[in-house]
Amino acid sequence: MDPVILPSIETPTLTKADLAELLFERLGLNKRESKDMVEAYFEIIHDTLVSGGDVKLSGFGNFNIRRKAPRPGRNPRTGESIPIKARNVVTFHASHKLKAIVQGEAPVGDEFE
Repeated sequence: MDPVILPSIETPTLTKADLAELLFERLGLNKRESKDMVEAYFEIIHDTLVSGGDVKLSGFGNFNIRRKAPRPGRNPRTGESIPIKARNVVTFHASHKLKAIVQGEAPVGDEFE
């Protein structure tokens, strides 16, 4: 019996540099403008979330800050009880349009209309 060979699983990552390159190629901005635009975009999102606001990207989804209450935890190695402090976490909820596109139920290209 032949062994089953699985394809390598590689998760492609979209970086800020990739986004800047796309702006350069598709919109004709120079590389400096492209990089500055990407940095400014993420800075706005960052600052909004840090200040406690929500970020809503039409056709994509929403980033929200959620307050998690303190709770008892446990060290899995030792079984020791450890308190987990209250904290804020960022959550993301994909829009219905994005979910439909990912599931193949909607055509790609009209998500931001």
